[in-house]
Amino acid sequence: MQKIADSVKLGKDVKIYDFVNLYGCEIDEQSKIGTFVEIQKNAKIGKNCKISSHTFICEGVTIEDNVFIGHNVTFINDLFPRATNEDGSLQTDADWSCVETLVKKGASIGSSATVLGGVTIGENAIIGAGSMVTKDVPDNTIVAGNPAKILRKVNNNK
Repeated sequence: MQKIADSVKLGKDVKIYDFVNLYGCEIDEQSKIGTFVEIQKNAKIGKNCKISSHTFICEGVTIEDNVFIGHNVTFINDLFPRATNEDGSLQTDADWSCVETLVKKGASIGSSATVLGGVTIGENAIIGAGSMVTKDVPDNTIVAGNPAKILRKVNNNK
């Protein structure tokens, strides 16, 4: 069972597994979307990406081409989340600002990582499993931890 809204733009040969929730997003050609993934409005997924199961990609996230997203990765787009306003009324779309996030081409994000809003993950960067990404990650860099810290540059042999 899939829930794919009419507002979703799908490229050629996109593979979508069961139990997904997609609305108002764009997914470019030959990308794979795993089971139990949600991709919200105004999120963009590039070509040849692999989005693994149980991942949450919120509004304001752009993922460029050839990116790997591991299982249970969470993106956050609100730096000061609240359920209610000062007067006790429930917040609406008008009461918060979406903070955008960019994952550049060829990056890999390990399982159970969390990426805060406003971050740019550089080309070919690698985010270790379970990491909390709180600031920009340079191109060709491996980071891990909570908060994620630079470990070393990417070595194409290992």
